[in-house]
Amino acid sequence: MSARILVVDDDQSFRFLLEEALRKEGYVVSTAANGEEALAIYEKELFEVVTLDIKMPGMDGFEVLSRMKKINPRQLIVIITAYGAQKIAIEAVKKGAYDYFTKPFEIDALRLVIRRALECHRLHSENKELREELQKKYSFGEIIGNSGRMMEVFEMMRKVTDTDVTVLIQGESGTGKELIAKAIHFNSTRKDAPFIKINCAAIPEGILESELFGHEKGAFTDAQFKKIGRFEAAQGGSIFLDEIGDMSLATQAKILRVIQEKEFERVGSTKPISVDVRIIAATNKNLFRCVKEGEFREDLYYRINVVSINLPPLRERREDIPLLFEHFMHRFNKEFKKEIRHISLEAMELLMKYAWPGNIRELENVLQRAIVLAEKDTIANGDLPFYLQCLGQETKFSAESSDFSQSLRETVKGIVDDVEKQIILKALNKTNWNRTEAARLLKISRKSLFNKMKRCRLISEGE
Repeated sequence: MSARILVVDDDQSFRFLLEEALRKEGYVVSTAANGEEALAIYEKELFEVVTLDIKMPGMDGFEVLSRMKKINPRQLIVIITAYGAQKIAIEAVKKGAYDYFTKPFEIDALRLVIRRALECHRLHSENKELREELQKKYSFGEIIGNSGRMMEVFEMMRKVTDTDVTVLIQGESGTGKELIAKAIHFNSTRKDAPFIKINCAAIPEGILESELFGHEKGAFTDAQFKKIGRFEAAQGGSIFLDEIGDMSLATQAKILRVIQEKEFERVGSTKPISVDVRIIAATNKNLFRCVKEGEFREDLYYRINVVSINLPPLRERREDIPLLFEHFMHRFNKEFKKEIRHISLEAMELLMKYAWPGNIRELENVLQRAIVLAEKDTIANGDLPFYLQCLGQETKFSAESSDFSQSLRETVKGIVDDVEKQIILKALNKTNWNRTEAARLLKISRKSLFNKMKRCRLISEGE
C-alpha cells in the first residue's frame, strides 16, 4: 500500500508543486491550505507523514504541530521553512517535528527527507507489531515459552486471572511457579492490592503460624510487640503460599479455616479478623500422593486445587530453550554491559541435549556465567560449565593410544574415572536426571551418586 502524506501550506502554487512531486514518487497525497483545514482532515484520516508550513495566517504551524502530537504522539511531521529560517526549524524539531526542509526545495532533498521519515515510521510499526506478537504468542508477563505445553499453561492462566478462584501451581523446583503466581495476580482485578509471598518450607514450623496470622504482644516469650501476619498484610490482594506441601497438618487446618470462613485469629488472641485475599499455592510435591500417605489434609487439598496449573520441566519443552536463550541474553547483556549476539551451533546442541534437572533456574545460571565469560559476540562450548561440555562425549581409549606419560596406576585410574562418569551420565540421561531413579538403576545410594557427580563435576555450581 502506498504511503499517505498530508501537505499543509497556505501557498497554493507551492502546495501544487509539492503535491505533484510526491505523487510522482508514488505517494497518496492530501492537501490543506491552513491549520484548521489540516486538523479537520487529520482527525478523519491516518497519515504516515505530514509536511507542515510554519508561517501560515490564522493558526500557525507550531499550533498545528502541537495538536497533531496530542492526537498521535508518534506522528512524523516534516517542517517546511523559508531559506535562512533554520532557527525556527530547529525550534520545531525540539517540539517534536521529525525533520525539516527549506523553500525553495530541491527534489532530491525532498525525496531523502520523506524516505527517511517513512523508514522511521516502518520501523516503529514493525517494532510495535513484534512486541504485540511476542506478548500474545510467547509470554504472559515475564514467562517465556511457545511450546504446546506452555500454551496450555498460558490459556489456563488467562481463564483464572479475572476470578477469585484458588489456584494450585505444581511443578519441579526451578520451573517458575512464583512467576506464574505473580502473573496471575498482576493481571487480575486485584493487581493494585498487595501480593504477599511466604515460603512455607523456609520458615520453621514453630514460627510459621505467627508469620501467617500475626501475634499479639505477650502471646509467647519473645512476642514483645503486636505483629501483623502475612494474611492481614495481603488484605484485598493475593497471598502466595509457596511449598505448601511442607506445611504441618496443624497449620493446614488453620489455612482451611481461612479459606472456608475468610477469617482467622492472631496468635494469643480470640478476636476473629475478617480477610479478603486470594490464595495461590504452589508445591514441587505430589500432593495427591501426600494425601494418600496422610501427610496432607484431603479437605485442604480439594480446597486449594480448585484450578491446577501444572508447569512442565524444561526437559519436556526443550523447543523453548532457544527462545529462553534470547530472553536471558538480552537481560544479561544489559546487566553486564555485554554485546553477545549469538551462540554457536555446538553450544546450542549441548543446551538442547542436557536434561536440566534445575530447570529454568539452572539454565539462567548457566547463561549468566556464559555471557560473563564470553570474550567475543558468540557463546562457545568453552563458555559453558564443564559438565555440559563433556555431555555426550564417548570414552575413546585403547592400549595403543597410551603414550606412557603416566604410570600404569594413573592411566588405569583415569580410564576407570572416565568410564564411571560416562555410565553415570547415561543413567542420569535415561532417568531424565532423576537422581533417586538413577541411583536405583546404578544400584548405589543416592548420597553415593551425589558424591560421584560432585567428583566428576556433573553438578551445577552452588548445588
